[in-house]
Amino acid sequence: MLARASIRSLGAVAASTLALLAPTGALAAQADRASTSAYVQANLTLVLIARAHLAAAEAAPLHVLAQVTRECPLAAFASPQDPESTQLSNEVIGAMVLSAYHLDVPAIQRFIASAAHLRWSSASLTRAVHEYVSNLRVLVALAPPHLCADVRAWVAGGYTSLPAATVAFDRRFMAAWVAIGLLPGKLAASEGPRERGIARRASALEVELTDGEARAVESWGKIMNELGLSP
Repeated sequence: MLARASIRSLGAVAASTLALLAPTGALAAQADRASTSAYVQANLTLVLIARAHLAAAEAAPLHVLAQVTRECPLAAFASPQDPESTQLSNEVIGAMVLSAYHLDVPAIQRFIASAAHLRWSSASLTRAVHEYVSNLRVLVALAPPHLCADVRAWVAGGYTSLPAATVAFDRRFMAAWVAIGLLPGKLAASEGPRERGIARRASALEVELTDGEARAVESWGKIMNELGLSP
């Protein structure tokens, strides 16, 4: 009798435990769905604005080129191609990206405000979103580099060392450089039909933004040539 009673007691405990866990799992799924809904909408809003600015963003690096042409044409003519020239090339990229993203700063800041507090039951998904938010924070806070002054300082020093400003800028920019728009794959697990539709629309826009970034390579080449700088 005692054995049967013990078995019945264990069964009752197990049933109670399952009853407690079931709502917890349902609540987690509900919370994930809410976070995903908020995130995909915030992401779509951001990429819609970035797409609206795409033509101006693609023209922005030409303003960097115009500045170089005006202030320091061929400033690095006959300079060596080495790790330091690569870092200056990275600074050129940073100047281009920041000039293009400048138009989207208010939208990026609104996206950060919407996404920074979101959480999911998946730690890796939460981490991916928060890392993306953190990188965007760095990009909107970065001041454009003084490209001509930094190249001239490198040349004046006999190509022996980069100015501290270049080293500091490259360290922050290259670690944080991300595209506008991110849809981590793990979002799909908590997407409903509405969220999937929003994600598909955003993905198509992100492809257009990526194509625009690819076209900017031509502007990068023109700036490098105007400086007389090898990557």
